[in-house]
Amino acid sequence: MAYALTARTLRRLDIQGFDCVAEQQLAEVAPWFRLAYALCALLAGIGTAAASPVFLVALSPIALLGAVLPVHPFDLIYNLGIRRLTGTGPLPKRGAPVRFGCGVGTVWMLGTAWAFSAGHTLVGYVLGFALTGLALMIGTTDICVPSMMYRALFGPPRPRTPRREA
Repeated sequence: MAYALTARTLRRLDIQGFDCVAEQQLAEVAPWFRLAYALCALLAGIGTAAASPVFLVALSPIALLGAVLPVHPFDLIYNLGIRRLTGTGPLPKRGAPVRFGCGVGTVWMLGTAWAFSAGHTLVGYVLGFALTGLALMIGTTDICVPSMMYRALFGPPRPRTPRREA
């Protein structure tokens, strides 16, 4: 089942690096992009609420893999399981802007873990809940601040060419 993408949602996905993916393919799987970020937000929030540097350090390899691989590890939950139940296609590979965001998240998470382990609990809470909030924002609205930073540094997404109806 394809969802209708608003121009705003399409623009947000283009900023994340999906500007080379056909709009029809994006419409089919767009809601499932958010799963990885929602899980990251949940786990980062748990690690922060528990003030657990061990939990946050253990979570950081998942974020790092999201930065270096074209498929986020949590995308596999959808690609290998959920999509079989929904009858939808696989998630497309993630572009450089959103992988940059996972890299930023990795460093941020390790900084948060360090703050907790060094006894800077307030700093850890501020860093951790800010990270959780950013992950929650992309997981609910498709707004990815690190992708916007990437686009500011390396250029905007390519313009989409409108399709002509036959």
